[in-house]
Amino acid sequence: MNQYPTIFISFKRVDGLNFTDAYDMLCSVMAELCAGHQYLLNSDKVAVYDRRILARIMNAEATQTEVKNSLLSLTRAMQAYYGRQVILLIDEYDVPAAKANSHGYYNEMLDVMKGIMQALKDNEALCFAVITGCLKIAKESIFTGTNNFVSDTITGSRLDEYFGFTRKDVERILKDAGAEEHADSIKAWYDGYHFGDFDVYCPWDVMNYLRDLQRNPDAEPASYWRNTSDNAIIRSFIDYAGSSITKKLEILLSGGYITQCVDENLTYDYMHSSEDNLWSILYLTGYLTRVRDVELAVPLPDGMSALKIPNAEIKEIFETTVMKWFDDSAKTWNRKALFHAVWQQDSEGITQEMNKLLRRTISYHDYREDFYHAFLAGIFTGAGYMVESNREHGEGRSDFVVYDSVNGRVAVFEVKYSRTLEAMNGDCEDALQQIDDRMYASEYEDDYDHILCYGISFFRKRCLVKKKQAEVRQA
Repeated sequence: MNQYPTIFISFKRVDGLNFTDAYDMLCSVMAELCAGHQYLLNSDKVAVYDRRILARIMNAEATQTEVKNSLLSLTRAMQAYYGRQVILLIDEYDVPAAKANSHGYYNEMLDVMKGIMQALKDNEALCFAVITGCLKIAKESIFTGTNNFVSDTITGSRLDEYFGFTRKDVERILKDAGAEEHADSIKAWYDGYHFGDFDVYCPWDVMNYLRDLQRNPDAEPASYWRNTSDNAIIRSFIDYAGSSITKKLEILLSGGYITQCVDENLTYDYMHSSEDNLWSILYLTGYLTRVRDVELAVPLPDGMSALKIPNAEIKEIFETTVMKWFDDSAKTWNRKALFHAVWQQDSEGITQEMNKLLRRTISYHDYREDFYHAFLAGIFTGAGYMVESNREHGEGRSDFVVYDSVNGRVAVFEVKYSRTLEAMNGDCEDALQQIDDRMYASEYEDDYDHILCYGISFFRKRCLVKKKQAEVRQA
């Protein structure tokens, strides 16, 4: 400590919907970095050329070439000033490339980042550099021409326990914080990552939860990681989903694992070139983890890995992203035939259209009733209808109500989850009987001309709809 001049920079803020915005943010990050070393501008030890570049960067006057040379100029200036080689610490090196790939300006951003990273190549002012990011450093991408990298990845073993908190670390932290009774919930939510020979917890989550517990001893675990990331990778993955990916996502969300070939030497521009690459990216970015060999019933083929969702926090992120995807996608699907069938009391037509839409979904609650409630809400919400779920009536609560106030009609749905395919018909009848017994429709008689009542039974990705004769009031 205090033996070498040190530069620390993080690129996590470099983002934008287009290259111009992202480049401006990059220039701002570099300006802030250089502004922390303004003393270099007044030193005769530093070359005039480097002082001029640093000043232009601080004043937002630098050309793109000067921005590309910013780290090189800063390391040279600091070596000249201190008479010692410089240590360079770069965090989140691949965020600019990831954001650029998501928004369509990957090549432009890659060109700028390649220039900045030339500070790592044949730089006599540099003692050494430590670089962190989600993807393994690939010399054919940002670091073209840079040599002598030593990579420590999540499948290696040299630095396993330093990728997060180990169980022993967490036990000590909980003891010091007087929060040992929360060990099980912390493990369920934030443990589960396998790095080499170690199981590790996510440090960010553990410390945030302990902070909340200090303020409120009854605080529940929360998804702190979700609040620091837009989870665009998962969304782009789901948007890409075909039948194979959909099935695997459902296996993961139900607590199972999938077997995939994992490639650590990926760059973001190849992310969507194959399904294997997509699963590799989710693994490398922490959304999936490896299943230990001892947990597998049979050995895996060479080159294959068993992957699963590591913990409750990441499962919630997947579920939330799937829900948002469904809400967005449902608005673009053609639902006219379904709506027509609902208002025309065509239960067979509703059944047919519902089954078509169900096959397009990704189930995320192991087919429990809340999955089907979310499915129905997504279908009707945003189509001009007001929707209420679990509406309270005189004798209880119906599952789902759709209002078409303009045309004076309302549809009441009672939903049942069937345990078997054979039980669907009886469950539909039970749903209709419940509507009658609990008088769900009675409160609408004064305000609506058409009151339509439907019983729906769901079994996996099948549904059956039956109707109760609609009541029509004469004007």
